[in-house]
Amino acid sequence: MAETRALIETKALSVYYGRRRGIRKLGLSVDPGEVYGFLGPNGAGKTTTLRVLLDIIRPTSGSAAIFGLDCQKEGVRIRRRVGYIPGELSLHPHLRADEYFRMVDAVRGNRDGAARMRRLCERLNLDPHRAMHSYSRGNKQKIGLVAAFMGQPDLLILDEPTSGLDPLIQQQVLELVREARAGGRTVFFSSHVMSEVQAVCDRIGIIRDGELVASERVEKLIRGRFHRLRLRFERMPPAGAFEGSGGREIGRTARDVTFDVRENLNLFLSRAVQYGVLDLEDHPFTLEEIFLEYYGKSGGDRHDQPAVA
Repeated sequence: MAETRALIETKALSVYYGRRRGIRKLGLSVDPGEVYGFLGPNGAGKTTTLRVLLDIIRPTSGSAAIFGLDCQKEGVRIRRRVGYIPGELSLHPHLRADEYFRMVDAVRGNRDGAARMRRLCERLNLDPHRAMHSYSRGNKQKIGLVAAFMGQPDLLILDEPTSGLDPLIQQQVLELVREARAGGRTVFFSSHVMSEVQAVCDRIGIIRDGELVASERVEKLIRGRFHRLRLRFERMPPAGAFEGSGGREIGRTARDVTFDVRENLNLFLSRAVQYGVLDLEDHPFTLEEIFLEYYGKSGGDRHDQPAVA
């Protein structure tokens, strides 16, 4: 099968655990060389999606492809070109970290990973000469990161990659992601830490109840849909003056009023000019605020899944 433009592509991808939903008709497209953030709360379907892509579980219906190769028919070929860190890393307790890295290199067919392994261990402050059972949770996470990055794979699939790490090491991980992108590699980045996603991702997809509800460039999503405006008026508008305009007043002082505007920006501004606008400042929403807009009003995903989801 020839490689398509999308490096990752799913079509109408669905997974059910009996009657319970994992994902529903998921249509996902990730371009080569981008960092794609995949967002959703626990149970939304993120891990189910990652496991289908890696052929750990099989879909109920639909298709998934990486590098233009069918994930269920060409899983071995795909995984040789993928670095993966799962949300829950399981390691043999009596194996040393350096032994584990050599094993990973051998499985991938790499012959020159030792030097990169040493450099990554130095950057992440990891001593690789100890048995797995002696490491803390944070150091085990570092082991997973070294194993994922050291082969310089064409695709990195990172599920909560900074979990358990201290802030300095978290920044090193984000820098590794940026370096991977600069080298032309693709990163599929799933995280609950919105500031990290906003810092490194080119595009994001938001999954809710197993369905993709948004997929957009980060800056467009932040600036194109929601606005937080501070306006200074000649005449202060009375309370409730902007009801039904798409703007919601969230605070005022003696001289200005701050609004969240989530729709009908033109209608809101036409009403604002009636009070004489002297000054206007647009304060962009954060990615976290936009994410909560998708989930906060409903209390999140109501259909919690078993651990495999």
